[in-house]
Amino acid sequence: MSLLRRSAARAEGRAGGEGGFGAAEGAAGLTSRDVRSGPSSRQRKSAIFRTCANPRCASGWLHLWRSREAPVFENGWCCSAACTRACVEAALRREMDARGPVRETHRHRIPLGLAMLEQGWISGKDLRAALAAQRSAGSGKLGEWLVRQRSTSEELVTRTLGLQWGCPVLSIEYHNPEDLTPLVPRLFIDAFGALPLRVAAGKILYLGFEDRVDPALALAVERMTGLRVEAGLVPGSHFRLAHERALEARFPSAELIEAATERALAMALANAIEESEPVQARLVRVHDCFWLRLWRRPQAGPLPESGSIRDLIASTAAH
Repeated sequence: MSLLRRSAARAEGRAGGEGGFGAAEGAAGLTSRDVRSGPSSRQRKSAIFRTCANPRCASGWLHLWRSREAPVFENGWCCSAACTRACVEAALRREMDARGPVRETHRHRIPLGLAMLEQGWISGKDLRAALAAQRSAGSGKLGEWLVRQRSTSEELVTRTLGLQWGCPVLSIEYHNPEDLTPLVPRLFIDAFGALPLRVAAGKILYLGFEDRVDPALALAVERMTGLRVEAGLVPGSHFRLAHERALEARFPSAELIEAATERALAMALANAIEESEPVQARLVRVHDCFWLRLWRRPQAGPLPESGSIRDLIASTAAH
C-alpha cells in the first residue's frame, strides 16, 4: 500500500526510531480534556453502572455483571470484544466516508514569481533570469533559483509562500525534538514533511512545513491530540536541519498494519484495543492511512508520556 509500503523500507533501515515496525497481513471529536483526564470518576466505578458504547449491544442485562473497566474507545466503554469491534467498524466507516482525494493539488491564485514581483521583493529582470536558469537546468524550484542568483533571500521566499498558503512563517527557536516525539508518529513526520515545533500554553501546537502545508495531517493531529494546531512554513535551510534532527530522535513505538479487507482491518484494530485495554483510544484518518492511538494511562498534561501510548498505522490493500 502506498504510504506504508513506501515507508517501511526506510523505517527498517534507520535504527533508534520508533522501535520495531510490525505488519499484520489480513489479520483478523476528542478534546484535550477527553485525552488528558482518562476515565471519569463515573467510569472508574464498577461496570454495573456503565452503558456500553455500542448502540446495538446485544448483551442486555448480562453486561451489568461484567467487572472489566477497559477498553475505552473514543470516550465510550465497550462491554465485550464484539462491542469493541462494532465500535471500531463504525469509526472506520466514519473516516472512510469523509475521505476525499488522497492529496489534492493546491493551486495558488498568483504564481510565486509574480507574487514576489508584486511585493517589490524582486525585479522583472530577476524573475526572467531565474526562470531561464530553471528551464535550462530542467529542475529546481523557482524560489531556490532566485536565492541562488542572490535576487532575494530565503526568508522573503518563505514569506511569499506564506502569503500564498495564508499561513504564518514559523521560527525553530527553542525547538527541542526530543520533547515532542509523543505527539506525531515518526512515519508521518518523515513521509509528509512535517515538523512539530513547540506547544504553547499547553493548548496550541505549532506544526511546521518547508514549502507547503498539509491541512489533512494538521487536522488529524488536532483531532488526535486535542491541541489546536497552527500550521505554518519554516525557511527551507532551517527546516531541513531541524527535520533531520527530529528524525534522529527516539519516538514511541509504532506498528504498521496492512489488512486484505476493511473487515479484516477492523478486526485487527479491535484485537489491538482488546489486548492493550486502553483507558482511552482514538481513530483518525491521515490521507490513505488510519491512525489508532491507545493511551495505557490517563494523560496529565498536553504531552503524553512516551511509554503510555501505543500507535498503530493501518490501511487496507485496496487503499
